[in-house]
Amino acid sequence: MKPLTLRSLLDDFRLLLILFVSFRFVLLIAYQPFFINGVERGVGVGGDRLYVWLLTSQYAQGLLPFRDWWSEFPPVWYSVTTAFYALLGPSASYDNWSLLLGVLMLVCEAGTLALVWQIGGRLHGKETGAVLAWVYALMIAPVVFMWWNFDSMVTFFSLAALAALIAGQSRASAGWMALGALTKFISFLLFGAIVRFYPLRKATWLIGGALGLFVLAYAPLFVVNSEFALISLTAQFGKPSYQTVWALIDGNYGTGNFGSVESHLTAEGVSEGVEDKNPSAIPGWLRLGLAGLVGLGVFVSVRRFDQLGVVAFFLITLLIFYLQSQGWSPQWLTLIIPLTLLVIPTRDGVFLCVLLSALAFVEYPFIFVRTGATGGLVLPQLQLFTPWVLVVVGRTALLAVIALLCYQRLRQQPNPDLRIV
Repeated sequence: MKPLTLRSLLDDFRLLLILFVSFRFVLLIAYQPFFINGVERGVGVGGDRLYVWLLTSQYAQGLLPFRDWWSEFPPVWYSVTTAFYALLGPSASYDNWSLLLGVLMLVCEAGTLALVWQIGGRLHGKETGAVLAWVYALMIAPVVFMWWNFDSMVTFFSLAALAALIAGQSRASAGWMALGALTKFISFLLFGAIVRFYPLRKATWLIGGALGLFVLAYAPLFVVNSEFALISLTAQFGKPSYQTVWALIDGNYGTGNFGSVESHLTAEGVSEGVEDKNPSAIPGWLRLGLAGLVGLGVFVSVRRFDQLGVVAFFLITLLIFYLQSQGWSPQWLTLIIPLTLLVIPTRDGVFLCVLLSALAFVEYPFIFVRTGATGGLVLPQLQLFTPWVLVVVGRTALLAVIALLCYQRLRQQPNPDLRIV
């Protein structure tokens, strides 16, 4: 049996996968989630898992998502959480249910790791692809967010759609895009790259196929309860500003959480808490219009018509959208990090991901966990206000830097070995 060498270590995906999965699985077992006497413990503390449990556990009273209560997200996530609850039957407790979801997120993260290895190898060569996968495995943000939220699913579906797209697998790409958008709409931002890099006929087929599957999935929801189905499509866009430079301008100093569990039982509940927030000083249509002009400038100035260009265009579209958005959620890094590594496979790319991760956790939980006395608001009179402003501005600047680096990639000449198929 040969001893491990650096080369053999980097080239062995099976070993990486074993280390990746075992570390996260043991972490899940060592800090397994539980909820007792009104107190949550384990890996899910600090995230949305308990909130999701309180919504999902209404199944015990015969209440179903999209029929009896609305969700601010498309149907995949709460369909999964409800299915797990029903599957557990009499043993449906927060502990068992959250463990099952943890295993599902681990599967999605393992899939993302494999896709980073695969896409990275395709774009930059096998050796660089392997290194990028090892770097991703060592990133802390995905480890934390996989227990707190469900963006690991969105990342996996989006990268799967991207991998299928650059490999010329149109049907698979359309299917993955639809599945991603049925989890979070962000996967549909891949449409921009499709329109820019692919012939009209193929682009029409890809976008039409993804939208068709999306509509087919939503049709039963509108039959069951059209009002709640519509809320799931529009709720996110009606939020006041939060955790962005736009929120600082508006004077909104909290997070973008929706209201109580009870507020989800009626359509009017979607507005809970909105009356306590300041309206946007800069209208959403203006922000979106400015972002559209920037995007149009990128669209017409692309030179790099190859597979790396497709990935870079997807990332810059994502970043432009987030920069104009009225809100920001730290878990969005779960998609930004692997895409940044794939587009900027350098030490600078790694540093940018590390800095973004550090700022994300300084903001939440470090700063926001200390706002109990002010109802979760980082008010100007608090000592934490200036550090929080610096975090928001710093994160915005880092996202803009990544976008500029993407644009540099898009202005380069294409690699003939990476022609679009």
